[in-house]
Amino acid sequence: MSSEFKAVILHGFKDEEAIAIMRAVKALGLGAPAPAFAVTTPASREWKVDYLLEHLAEEHAMARRPGGITPDRSRES
Repeated sequence: MSSEFKAVILHGFKDEEAIAIMRAVKALGLGAPAPAFAVTTPASREWKVDYLLEHLAEEHAMARRPGGITPDRSRES
């Protein structure tokens, strides 16, 4: 994971609240690279923070590639 990687992890927010927070953070214009955003899931709440950040960094890198990614919901069970 790059030392430039930034992440915002949200827990306990309703969908519309999480979206508003993400928009507010983006509006701050904190510079490049833009932060990755994540909302906790039952599975991710069991992960160590290092593992969660590595996973998030990997997904964020894939999403920034042409064509993006399709979320893998199988990990959430």
